[in-house]
Amino acid sequence: MIPFHSYAWLLPSSLALLAAVMPADSAHAEGVVDRVARSGELVMVGYPDQAPLLSLDGQGRPVGYAMEVANRIAAELAVAVGRPVRLRFEPVPGPADLGQRLLGGKADLACGVPFTWERDITLDYSLPFGLSGLRLLAPAGRLDGSPQSLAERRIGVVANSLGETELKGIQPAAKPVGFADLSQAVAALRGGSVDGVIGDSTLLAGLVAGGKGAALAQTPSEPYERYAVACLVPENDSAFRNVVNLAIARLLQGYLDGQPDAVSSIDRWVGPGSALNRSQDQIRNYFEAVMLGVEALRPLPAQAGAAPTSPAAP
Repeated sequence: MIPFHSYAWLLPSSLALLAAVMPADSAHAEGVVDRVARSGELVMVGYPDQAPLLSLDGQGRPVGYAMEVANRIAAELAVAVGRPVRLRFEPVPGPADLGQRLLGGKADLACGVPFTWERDITLDYSLPFGLSGLRLLAPAGRLDGSPQSLAERRIGVVANSLGETELKGIQPAAKPVGFADLSQAVAALRGGSVDGVIGDSTLLAGLVAGGKGAALAQTPSEPYERYAVACLVPENDSAFRNVVNLAIARLLQGYLDGQPDAVSSIDRWVGPGSALNRSQDQIRNYFEAVMLGVEALRPLPAQAGAAPTSPAAP
């Protein structure tokens, strides 16, 4: 977790912003902020085979871009409730289980989740902090991703996924082969039992990073479909969603302002030299687009002659 003292300078502006956006009756309704204020614990769920968004390191600890975001949310929440907040991660088998945990009140947060209108009916999304899409993974030079190249080809997809649905529309003559998850589909591609795999371009990049064997490439140059990547929170819990959005906005603004901790925490997972290998200009352009819809968040300048504010104790 990011040390609490690293966020001490955010305290005045955080509380002022939070007070302005929280509903008047929030103190009387049970929600994540109330639970965390009592327990000091924020529960995050996810399926940890989603590198570079979320995976487990050699010690079984959750890591990835989604965890960087979640740690910022926990730190922002600690400021809001006035006590340290522990972020606890619980793995789930798949997307359906993730949604059920949030709907049942058994979890508070899930990050690194693609936006879908269907899921937005029962849960709420935060500000996006990433952009992904559907693309085709195949041995370099075999398929160009065009509808014509997919005809009569065995294409791996995750069963009942957006990729499976999209393939039917792109090329009805393709032969979809369903798998339980994307890693199994990529393994089948490496083994030669399918000609290509359609799936999330971010996750495909993570699965093939550093791999051995035949070179694999994603096509076409423009994804079949694009979508935002964000955090999921319980529906109609505006007090908590406000905190989540503030934390994400601060991270994105920090990157745009060149703050070293924000830049390094994002570049590590999606920037130059990472599995995604996005340039800083590409990242900045997307973050600028997201921040166009909200107010820029920057620390207030110190007033001349004012006594320095002591960091809040954790």
